Amino acid sequence: MARRRRGLPVDGVLLLDKPQGLSSNQALQQVRRLLQAQKAGHTGTLDPMATGLLPVCLGEATKFSAQLLEADKTYRTRVQLGVVTDTGDAEGEVVERHPVAPLSVTEIEHVLERFRGEIEQTPPMYSALKHQGRKLYELAREGKTVERAVRRVTVYDARLLAVEGTAFELEVRVSKGTYIRTLAEDIGRALGCGAHITALRRLATGPFGAEGMLTIDRLEALPDQAAREAALLPVDVLVAHLPRLALDEAARQRIMQGQPVRLDVNDIAIGELARLYSAETFIGLGVVSGPQEVAPKRLLSTAAA
Repeated sequence: MARRRRGLPVDGVLLLDKPQGLSSNQALQQVRRLLQAQKAGHTGTLDPMATGLLPVCLGEATKFSAQLLEADKTYRTRVQLGVVTDTGDAEGEVVERHPVAPLSVTEIEHVLERFRGEIEQTPPMYSALKHQGRKLYELAREGKTVERAVRRVTVYDARLLAVEGTAFELEVRVSKGTYIRTLAEDIGRALGCGAHITALRRLATGPFGAEGMLTIDRLEALPDQAAREAALLPVDVLVAHLPRLALDEAARQRIMQGQPVRLDVNDIAIGELARLYSAETFIGLGVVSGPQEVAPKRLLSTAAA
């Protein structure tokens, strides 16, 4: 007999404004506790030093969290020149110090231009990537360094916001898998003095921006469970970029039984995903499996009723 999950069947997405000092998992567990949710997961780790947008998926929303892993992200960061740390941020040990010549906005912009578009990055040792089953940061803490494959990532935009002495603020929009710490280090190296980041805030992930973010304190201050659940976005916001298909009751029943259905799929290509709705209610994702045919892909458990 399957063990019953503790907590309530809470479904939805919370746009959490993660505080500094908490790991993404620690923040997730606080949200889960406050909402008494049976199940929770987040989409895209933020370092403990970082703040900002961390979409937390609860209940049925966890089935679709992978849709955000491919999403572009926007960050604001503060880059300190002349100091290199072993982690690439202010929490690491200083390993190099270099003099910083006076730099004009034009000189910084000239270097930034080299980091716009598709670039190559070597992931940092202080990251959650794995090598032979172990996370790189675990090896780094033991003083070990291993070869890491170079990745191609895209910096869609890099805007210089302010220059203050030997530091500057930057806002960047990047593809998945881009390390902002590494980007800052590479920019510092190109400027001839090295660098690390002293602040990092995520402003956007895919379709979600800073509007609607909620801090843990604000979530805790809400008067009751109903008010906290009212702060959640519906599950289907995670897949709003996919085309929508409507099912009648007969088609819904077949889909819920794992069977394909005949359906007008318009111009959706074979192999592509679509959102499925029955009586305006989201029931999950289907995949176009043939001409005018849709098969179930990932369905809500609650849609079986």
